[in-house]
Amino acid sequence: MNLPPAGFIPFNRSSLQGRELEYIFQTITIGQIAGDQTFSRKCHQLLESTLGVKKALVTTSCTHALEMAAILLGIKAGDEVIVPSFTFVSTPNAFVMRGATPVFCDVRPDTLNLDETKLEALITPRTKAIVPVHYAGVACEMDAILDIAARHGVAVVEDNAHGLFGKYKGRWLGTLGCMATQSFHETKNITCGEGGALLINDAKYAERAEIIREKGTNRARFFRGQVDKYSWVDVGSSYVMSDVLAAFLYAQLDVWEVIQKRRQQIWERYHTELADWCAASGIRQPVVPEHCEQAWHMYYLLLPSLEKRQALIAHLKARNIYAVFHYLPLHLSEFGSRFGGRAGDCPVTEDLSDRLLRLPFFNSMTDEQQSQVIAAVKEFA
Repeated sequence: MNLPPAGFIPFNRSSLQGRELEYIFQTITIGQIAGDQTFSRKCHQLLESTLGVKKALVTTSCTHALEMAAILLGIKAGDEVIVPSFTFVSTPNAFVMRGATPVFCDVRPDTLNLDETKLEALITPRTKAIVPVHYAGVACEMDAILDIAARHGVAVVEDNAHGLFGKYKGRWLGTLGCMATQSFHETKNITCGEGGALLINDAKYAERAEIIREKGTNRARFFRGQVDKYSWVDVGSSYVMSDVLAAFLYAQLDVWEVIQKRRQQIWERYHTELADWCAASGIRQPVVPEHCEQAWHMYYLLLPSLEKRQALIAHLKARNIYAVFHYLPLHLSEFGSRFGGRAGDCPVTEDLSDRLLRLPFFNSMTDEQQSQVIAAVKEFA
């Protein structure tokens, strides 16, 4: 087993934030380790009451929540779904699996979010959904996106993997489209290792979402006493999170404000202490519009070139600090190019993906660790 060197500062490290072990012990002790038991329900209730969504359902991953959204929207062969090219593969993949063609949209140069000014030109009679991604937990321009979608009769599903507890003009991210998806992967602010959630804002999708998530059965209605037996009633799959993971997740959700406050402190310190160095070095810091309350998900820098970005990664690695780049343009990927993607289609994405660098950022990061990162970055010329 290769262990990291002493003093190594990782890009990410998951950590206990509250009563995770206590809750896991509880769920094992009472013999409830399958899905939709005590702690799954607690997660649902917390998300619904905090965000004000019609229904929240924890899932095995954000990817699976996106797959559920595609099924709920009736996505089929011949349909088109608009997604940013600068995102994780799960965003388009969930819809491609239902036969849809992804249509890649470029992103804004400031927030790195789907560029709403490029959106309407991509809509055709085959467009069935728009999937904006709130990159780094900073909101897309949702008023414009929702207005365009409404005029064309197109559904909006927010990929809110980065944005839980962020806001757009005072409204929670994840509550603006007809549905939204969340990630609780180990790299996220709030985690259970692997997990996700589907947030439903349009009540017409709620009952069928339960069925799809339970392998196409009406099992949830059975446990509520609404039917005397459950059976196969629709298409579905096994998207239910184990209650062991839900117990871990609930312990983190229960202290979400504490987690967010600490991440805000880390983000703001990076932003303040690197400001002069960035200005002098031609390096751009993140942009957060005044009407957006970000989710404090990551801290990134945009270097002047690919060569500078790679050199800074190597510089930090030599000092036992692990910084990483992020998404590659999906329209230029081996699979994405099968849908007609060509160089030059999304010039902003193609440019910034070569230059973006994410600094270490995790809940348990100490002030001393952050001081080491900041000092090392400032040594780079």
